[in-house]
Amino acid sequence: MNNSLLLASASPRRLELLAQIGIRPTVQPADIDETPLSGESGNALVERLARLKCESIQSDKPVLAADTVVVRGNRVYGKPSNRAHGIDMLLSLSGEEHSVYTCVCIKSAEQVVSSTVQTVVTFVHFNEETAQRYWATGECAGKAGSYAIQGMGAVFVERIVGSYSNVMGLPLFETAQLLTKIGLNIFQVDDR
Repeated sequence: MNNSLLLASASPRRLELLAQIGIRPTVQPADIDETPLSGESGNALVERLARLKCESIQSDKPVLAADTVVVRGNRVYGKPSNRAHGIDMLLSLSGEEHSVYTCVCIKSAEQVVSSTVQTVVTFVHFNEETAQRYWATGECAGKAGSYAIQGMGAVFVERIVGSYSNVMGLPLFETAQLLTKIGLNIFQVDDR
């Protein structure tokens, strides 16, 4: 496994996804203000936050940062602040199509590279009782849009167009391309 990368995130999902492509990063979460700017679009928000997270970490190793949001119409959904907020998010996504945007930013000694990915997700219609029961599982907390596609939230997904791993928080194809671009070999195997 390749461990010559620093991950500016405490997300267990991003760690799992990186491990899937042979990367075992050192974790050093970035501490930045993630408040959206007035009128900021979802894709502009993730691009700004991923770059800020990346640049806030000082390291000799390459640094990878990412940010993910859910967008429906003009509404940008981050992580729910409480139960009522989470239920409101879920009900507004019920029976609707939304986009998930993730920006991956990698900083190495020589360069900063990034990629923003959009995935379109369509939810089946569900009622407030179902949303309340899903919230009670504890899976919604800390998830953009208040759901986890890799968990029980998958039962809401009628259709997905684009990268599944993007909806989890890290588009693997684009991440691998960026890692290769900075010279990190994702197929490197330790000789142990």
